[in-house]
Amino acid sequence: MGVHQHRKKAPASVGVGILTVSTTRTIETDESGLWIADRAKREGHQALFHEVVTDEIGAIRNSALEAIRNHDLKALLITGGTGITPEDVTIEAIKPLFAKEMTAFGVLFAQLSYEEIDSAAILSRAAAGVIGSTVVFCMPGSKKACQLACKALIFPELGHVVAHLQ
Repeated sequence: MGVHQHRKKAPASVGVGILTVSTTRTIETDESGLWIADRAKREGHQALFHEVVTDEIGAIRNSALEAIRNHDLKALLITGGTGITPEDVTIEAIKPLFAKEMTAFGVLFAQLSYEEIDSAAILSRAAAGVIGSTVVFCMPGSKKACQLACKALIFPELGHVVAHLQ
């Protein structure tokens, strides 16, 4: 079956969660997470979970696993903590949990970032993979980076990806 047939059989609406990794943001000040929740709804999905968690490996892992387990998420979008400072540990926290990694996500995000911000794109990291039957996307915390990842990569394929996991 080709990609177009797969997309036709994909669910139009899925339950998504947003996990923001930050030591300074709250739900009320989480512009990126709030934008993702709003965009998910406008795309026809249900935002079932939104939380801000501190930049610590254990806290990130626990929040991600609890969200997946307790909210029946088909997708978890994690924003923040993907840079190269010592405090940026989202990728290190989440990547070991992947049963399968979607390596093209990081590569495509880097390519799109390069087109927007030139060589500064080497400073940001992105990753995606599958935990259980949930697809998880890790992206930088800036609103522009979230908009780029969501508009260009995540939401256009979300139903298609979820269909493969069911």
